[in-house]
Amino acid sequence: MKYWFYILIFCTLSGNFSGFGQEELNLKATDTVETKINPLAPSKAAFFSAVFPGMGQVYNKKYWKAPIVWGAMGAGIYAYSWNKKKYDGYRTEYKKRLANDPDLNPDYERLSNSQLIDAQKYHQRNKDLSLLVTVAIYALNIIDANVDSHLKQFNVNGKLTVKPEIQQNEFTYKQNVGLSLNYRF
Repeated sequence: MKYWFYILIFCTLSGNFSGFGQEELNLKATDTVETKINPLAPSKAAFFSAVFPGMGQVYNKKYWKAPIVWGAMGAGIYAYSWNKKKYDGYRTEYKKRLANDPDLNPDYERLSNSQLIDAQKYHQRNKDLSLLVTVAIYALNIIDANVDSHLKQFNVNGKLTVKPEIQQNEFTYKQNVGLSLNYRF
């Protein structure tokens, strides 16, 4: 028993003295990232996309999106102009037939008047649809630039977690697979 008392005193004293001989260590986090939030960046990106489609994507440094926007806008404009040209051709031919004009286009001579009217309706509908799609692509271009600029400034931290979860159904004893979305305050 006497030896245990000496061992206990020795361990306590040696442990305390070893702590006094060390220097105090101050830790500073040098790798912290400070993000500067520019509240006008989303509106600036949207403005650039509104002035020239695709420039908001370039402003956000999403260079791969700009050719997609340009291609989609170009395809919409091309579809509109092609359908307008076809509509104008059929309409001009129909007007010439009603006016009994001798200068008829030989490409349309095999078509009847009802077929010319149907072709006009078809190309008018496609012209309007291509205009609507082009305007929608233009609006989506602006929205994409704005949202992408907002998401660049979004703070992602450990409070929001998404993890897969497997639960057993109490009635059928089958496993249900799903996602769990948790937010800690």
